[in-house]
Parts: sequence; structure tokens; C-alpha cells
Amino acid sequence: MESEKSIYTKPFILMCLSSLLFAASFNMLIPDLPEYLSGLGGAEYKGFIIALFTLTAGISRPFSGKLTDRIGRIPVMIVGSMVCLICGFLYPVLTTVSGFLFLRLIHGFSTGFKPTATAAYIADIIPRQRWGEAVGLHGMAFSLGQAMGPALGSYITKIYSIETLFHASSLIALLSVVIIIQLKETLVKRERFKFSLLKIKKNEIIDRNAIPAGIVVVFAYLSYGTILTLIPDRTTQIGIDNKGLFFILFTLSSLAARFIAGKVSDKYGRIKVINLGLTAVTFTIIFIGFADTVFTFTLGGIFYGLSMGILSPALNAWTIDLSHPQHRGKAVATMYIALEIGIGGGALLAGTFYGDELSKIPYIFFFIAALTSLALIYMLSYVKDGKRLANYN
Repeated sequence: MESEKSIYTKPFILMCLSSLLFAASFNMLIPDLPEYLSGLGGAEYKGFIIALFTLTAGISRPFSGKLTDRIGRIPVMIVGSMVCLICGFLYPVLTTVSGFLFLRLIHGFSTGFKPTATAAYIADIIPRQRWGEAVGLHGMAFSLGQAMGPALGSYITKIYSIETLFHASSLIALLSVVIIIQLKETLVKRERFKFSLLKIKKNEIIDRNAIPAGIVVVFAYLSYGTILTLIPDRTTQIGIDNKGLFFILFTLSSLAARFIAGKVSDKYGRIKVINLGLTAVTFTIIFIGFADTVFTFTLGGIFYGLSMGILSPALNAWTIDLSHPQHRGKAVATMYIALEIGIGGGALLAGTFYGDELSKIPYIFFFIAALTSLALIYMLSYVKDGKRLANYN
């Protein structure tokens, strides 16, 4: 009977809206940051735009996971959104290359905190049998924010200025905070915050149960870090004015796929959907490497969105499947640590080999596709060995 209850409750809807605004807040900066950094004299550091962001996001995951399980989901989500709010006001102030890179480090704490607590909160309020569907729906909201952000950001920069863009990012983050404070805390046994909670023991960093999902996430998200780093310049090379176009197409095409894939993984199992998603991502990255016209480039954005839309909800739900209810925050944090390693690693690889030489872009994508295929090989080998990877399989 519990599985038949509607998941469209007020807390779930507000959570989705908050995540939409949060995603828009930091994603709206991405298309214009490479050019902005070049203007500051730091063109050679473009690979660090995403890498530094993901570095602190990954480092902060053990802390956010522990705090999510100890002091509550709501406080941790508020901290994440507040970091976006503060950084938006500081970008126009710190106008040196070192100042910019420092802010990218600090800004990463936002995604290190909010998504971890959000995933735990959703698992608290949604019946287990509907986790895949709920994660897919929430992913749609987050993806919509990812789509709106770059498009809105490019428009604001073109019509007004980059400073206005930074301030708009802060305003949208503030709206996310306003929504979060209206939600009811779901953690029953809460502790008061004390600085001793920030002391992380070895067994509090990684949830061993979530390691299989983490391995897949690392290799799967190398492609995303590469795309965030190279697509803005590739867009200009092909002759497209709006640097957010690829991200719009990628995100919008993932919306329907996320919803459908989430429900399918509930019914038929995570593993089948994950394997399908990994196969699609690998071939799509190869396709993007060959894309050198407006048509093939935009088609690549659509294909990538569909591929990640299939893969992401199943990976997220699988992580929750593998976790213990009392350690959901740590399990989700483990998955997100892997995600940051993947995105940051992809950005560093792309930025290092790229060196502002456009002719290298296709070869970088081919190399990343080869690395992504390792995740599929791992999954197929693991299942072949007869090991039980998820509670639903």
C-alpha cells in the first residue's frame, strides 16, 4: 500500500523547486567563465574552472554526509545554497586569476553539501519501491535548472554584463534557501552542531556498501567534466553564438529520459538500466568527437542528454539501494565523491591535453570514451561473477 501512495507531496515538490534554482545558480556561470578567466589573463587555467570546483565538492562530501546523518538534512542543504549566494557577490570583487581560482575552490562546497542532504531527504520521504521514480523526477527538476542556467546566464552577460550575471546567480541561490527553510526536518535523532563533528574518522569517509556504485560513477562522469571544459570553445569554433546551446539541448533531452529510466529501474532492476546507459554514453562521446557541424553538434547534445538521463537516476537509486538507512548520508556522499573525482578528472585531463589547440578536441573525446567503456566492462564482469549488486536484482 505504501508504494501506491502519491510521491507528489508538498515537501517533494518544494525540494524539486529548490534544486532547480540551486542548479541554475551555479550552472548559469559555466558558459562565460572560460572567456572571463582568459580576460583576467588565465587562459592556461581553463581546466581548473571545473577541476577546482569539483575538488572541494569532493573533499567536503565526508563532512556533509556525516552532518546530514547527525545534525539533519535541512541545515546541510542551507549551507550548500548559501555558499552559492556568497560566491556570486565575491566574483566581481576578487578580479585576479588567483582570486578567481580561490573562489572556484570555495564555490565547490555548495555542491559538496546540498545534493548530499537532498538525496537523503528524498529517500526519507519516498517509499522504497518508488525511489527510482522519485530520483528521476528530482533529476528532471535539477536538469531543468541546468538547462535554464546556461541559457539565462549567456543572455544576461550579452545584454547586461558579467557582473550582473554573478549577482543574478546569488539572487537565485537566495530563492533556493527561502524554499528550503519551509521544509520539515526528516532526521528523527538529531544532534546539536559542535565542531567535534567536523573531525572525520577513516570509517566515516567512505561507505563500503556504495563502493561498486562509486567505481561506475567515476568513469561515467569523466565525460561530463570534459564536456564542461571543452564545449564552450567548441561551440564558438563551430560558429554558434550562444555558448549555452549545447547545455540546453543536453539538459532538456535528459528530462523525459530521467523520468522513464527511473521507473524502468524500479520495475526491471538498476543493473540493466545502468548497462544500457553506459553503452549509450560511450558511443555518444565518440559521436561528439566527430561532430563538426551545427547539426551534428546539436544532435550530440541531444544524444548525450538522453544517455545521461538513462544512467543517472539508476546510479543514484542503486546507491540508496546499497546503503543502510542510518548511513544514507554517508552512502550518498560516497557516490558524490566519486562523481566529483570523475568530473574533476575529466576536466583536468581535457584542460591539460587541450592547451587551447582546437584540433585536439576530437582526440580528447575519443580517449574519454575509451575510459568510460571501462565502467561498462566492470559492470559486465561483476555481474558475470554472480555477485549481487543491488537489492532489486
